[in-house]
Amino acid sequence: MSIRDVYIVDAVRTPIGKFAGALASVRPDDLAAHVVRALVDRTPALDPSRIDDVVFGDANGAGEDNRDVARMAVLLAGLPVSVPGVTVNRLCGSGLEAVIQAARAIALGDACVAIAGGVESMSRAPWVMQKPERAFPAGHQQLHSTTLGWRMTNPRMPAEWTVALGEGAELIADKHGITREQQDAFALESHRKAAVAWEAGMYDGEVVPYEGVDLARDECIRETSTMEALAKLKPVFRESGTVTAGNASPLNDGAAALLLVDEDGLRETGREPLARIRTSAVTGIEPQHFGLGPVEAVQRALGKAGRSFADLATFELNEAFAAQSLGCLAEWPDLDPAVVNPRGGAIAIGHPLGASGARLAGSVAHQLAAAGSGTGLAALCIGVGQGLALVLER
Repeated sequence: MSIRDVYIVDAVRTPIGKFAGALASVRPDDLAAHVVRALVDRTPALDPSRIDDVVFGDANGAGEDNRDVARMAVLLAGLPVSVPGVTVNRLCGSGLEAVIQAARAIALGDACVAIAGGVESMSRAPWVMQKPERAFPAGHQQLHSTTLGWRMTNPRMPAEWTVALGEGAELIADKHGITREQQDAFALESHRKAAVAWEAGMYDGEVVPYEGVDLARDECIRETSTMEALAKLKPVFRESGTVTAGNASPLNDGAAALLLVDEDGLRETGREPLARIRTSAVTGIEPQHFGLGPVEAVQRALGKAGRSFADLATFELNEAFAAQSLGCLAEWPDLDPAVVNPRGGAIAIGHPLGASGARLAGSVAHQLAAAGSGTGLAALCIGVGQGLALVLER
């Protein structure tokens, strides 16, 4: 059996909304349906009934995104009921996992055309309550927020594995001697690059605003921020720590999707592809060091592609925390930092958990198309200790 080439024909995303912001009134299944519909509308030559599967990443799944949000997106987008949908969860890597799984199905001949993406509404993530262990309890019951992080943790888990995500970033700062000033400078640069990219129209070809919502640009970008303003923010996870709300990614809402095809599907679209999917890799690491998860995943993915850091034209690395990103960069001494997140990163753009990986892959594809050729990389750290990477080429 021959392995088929897999092409990215198009990639779209919503503007990323801030927590309790412009997109907070929009259900996550509607956000997902919006980007699916946008992809179909932008490729009118493709008969929607030819879509073999829709794969979506979703990190929560506890609220309106329950019961297979991918299938809900298919139905809400008005696609034929014959188009199936499946939802996958690799926490922060869910959107990229969806792209990888859809690409794998096409490469193996199980599909010809697929949509892959991700969605998250952290604003609308519900509170949940465990069932009581016995009937008719007389006492109060505890509600757990599903917005972010550990909840209902298994007591058999070692305590060092279940630290807060921000404490994990502090551990990376300790390991690599990353200062508060370095983290704030990294965050400030993320905002600057994102603002410049938007001003230059670099996102015009991929961002599809949600109809009826007054949000045309990513909502968390703060181009007027300064080092002085960032320095005034208090550490969140340690009294004398370095991780603040200003040098970490915010809580967000948004969705992203990509149209993937093989050679036959490409001819049906009548379009030139943005990029081709080359290789991927996933790795595990101790949960408290989750932020360094991409280190090995990236090296494995590049190795399988026969590429090195010197070959990269662009590298979209998810900025969960400035300390986490700087820690990864410290372990890649051969990587030119100039190719990393040239259009800004998640600290400025936002990190809607299930959508971020699809956003990164789509951004890399658009950047390679704009350049005309080259190798690109998308990678994320993942809570509970994993790393995920994808290599694209044009």
